[in-house]
Amino acid sequence: MEPAVGKPSFFRNIMVRVLLFGVFIIVVRFAYIVTITGESCNRGDFCFFSLPENLNFVIAGAGPGASAIVGSDSVSRSNPRRDLYTSKDWIKAVNFFSSVFQDLMSEGYLLPNSKSLCVETPGGQEVFALKEIGVGDSIGIFKKASKPLVISGEGHRIPFRNNTFDFIFSGGARFDKSVRSSAFASEITRTLKPEGFLVFHVKAKDTYSFNSFLGLFDSCELEKMRHIDGFDSSLPYIREIIMKKKSEILGHGDKISGGDSGNECSIQEHKRDLIRNAEPLITDEPLKPWITLKRNIQNIKYLPSMVDISFRGRYVYVDVGARSYGSSIGSWFRKKYPKQNRTFDVYAIEADRTFNEEYRLKKKVTLLPYAAWIRNETLSFEVNHDPNHPGLEDVKDKGRGMGRIQPKKSSGNVVDGEVDEIQGFDFAEWLKKTVTEKDFVVMKMDVEGTEFDLIPRLFETGAICLIDEIFLECHYNRWQRCCPGQRSTKYEKTYGQCLDLFTSLRESGVLVHQWW
Repeated sequence: MEPAVGKPSFFRNIMVRVLLFGVFIIVVRFAYIVTITGESCNRGDFCFFSLPENLNFVIAGAGPGASAIVGSDSVSRSNPRRDLYTSKDWIKAVNFFSSVFQDLMSEGYLLPNSKSLCVETPGGQEVFALKEIGVGDSIGIFKKASKPLVISGEGHRIPFRNNTFDFIFSGGARFDKSVRSSAFASEITRTLKPEGFLVFHVKAKDTYSFNSFLGLFDSCELEKMRHIDGFDSSLPYIREIIMKKKSEILGHGDKISGGDSGNECSIQEHKRDLIRNAEPLITDEPLKPWITLKRNIQNIKYLPSMVDISFRGRYVYVDVGARSYGSSIGSWFRKKYPKQNRTFDVYAIEADRTFNEEYRLKKKVTLLPYAAWIRNETLSFEVNHDPNHPGLEDVKDKGRGMGRIQPKKSSGNVVDGEVDEIQGFDFAEWLKKTVTEKDFVVMKMDVEGTEFDLIPRLFETGAICLIDEIFLECHYNRWQRCCPGQRSTKYEKTYGQCLDLFTSLRESGVLVHQWW
């Protein structure tokens, strides 16, 4: 008689299925805890992968007692959770930061009793390295928590009170990627104690970006800067910047000051160095300016094509004499200016009321429907319909000519074009209230001759120091396209005076381009 095997096989299949289902439940629960909530795994979380409380794996070269598992003495006595970090990249990062912190400790910037914060640390390597070299009171913040090393928080919104930390570190060049650099810097200095130390690892590849970075921290002083090798291929070369928070904050570095009037400013030397790399000015007056100046646009070296503009508070474009949106904002700045993936606040200054309605439909542009001027007063705005005006043949703005402002005329005066009464405003003072030296400011100015009033006013008030790059169209009695041998009578200035204006700007350290 054959033995009966059907019933045991049936029960065996049921047990196998139950076991597999149980394993599936455990795996799903583990994935939820670790991946979704950002927590470590322990028995209380219904996770069977927890390790004994006293289990430690030593990481070679990470410092005395370094371990891959954070023990109760090395991380947190109040939180029993343990994280297992065994990847080669994580261990390599711990080794790197341990070496960095040991150097800082030997130089006195970091002490064993320093209350320390690591900003934007997704894996907590920096925090782990600090604890393993003896800085026990350390914590990290990142958008997604990884307890107990890292809690939830972001660089531009740090969840700690003022003057909390003795030492703050931001590594991995993560500051470079911040789109809120000004808020990032403000929060870091807010939570640092007076005379506490900030240490950053940033790319800051050029002098311009380095000085821009320092400019964000007006309440701190530079202690030391050195170049170091990064710990992976994505960061082969970085700058280590060490700063100390001032014991007393006497003022704000973003204010223009100096001299008896309080309006003078000095443009930093690194901005003057950029002039040497800019395209040369056209020294000889062109016989066909409508061709020469237009072609010169192809030679212009934009500032963002020469330097890194990452470390600025805001990014601002001011179009003075904007005319229609498509005249330069839409057709040139939006499409061609190299913005390095930064979002710019755009201001359009245009006195011609014809274009007001168009700008109301542009949500990302702020229109100032006034005339940029040297003071606040009522002006006359004349729209000239001269077909011989160079460049007018390209204008398709409802047949409008080029508008220019002038002091208000008496009723007895006769003018060639259409005249409106408009309000002029002190452009230099408006600029000083709108932007700071921490911001990256680009300006295009096409004001039909008023540049000879506005530029001196910018120097007089010190507002010129707030501008990083200017695209300036200078108006003079140029040769006319229609009539060879004849000059325009619309403007009294000569090409030589325009050249002097450009030269004075560049000699003062302002990156200005001859625009069309």
